Amino acid sequence: MLLIRCPYCEEELPELEFRNAGEAHVTRAVDLASLSDEDFEAFFFIRSNSKGIIYERWRHMHGCARFFNAVRDTVTDKFLMTYKAGEPKPDVAGAARPTAAKPARKRTTKKAGA
Repeated sequence: MLLIRCPYCEEELPELEFRNAGEAHVTRAVDLASLSDEDFEAFFFIRSNSKGIIYERWRHMHGCARFFNAVRDTVTDKFLMTYKAGEPKPDVAGAARPTAAKPARKRTTKKAGA
């Protein structure tokens, strides 16, 4: 189970407490009525959905109920950081990915009587 840190409650809690709310930092049009159908479709439906580090909006549904943003690596499914809604998008492009856990050492068992 994933553990997600709520930047408002300042606690790391199980993912069941939270709901994903889509891509973060989406630029919204000032006047939606003036958009062409193609531009509105791109704004409303099309998201980057890239492999690697992404910025997402999350909501702490079973806690403070507030929205916040998170930086997550879609390859490892690890949260790199969370931050309050309204704060500027952090630059994590140069940040190293979290290191993967080392594989467990293989146990050797001796046969009885050997």
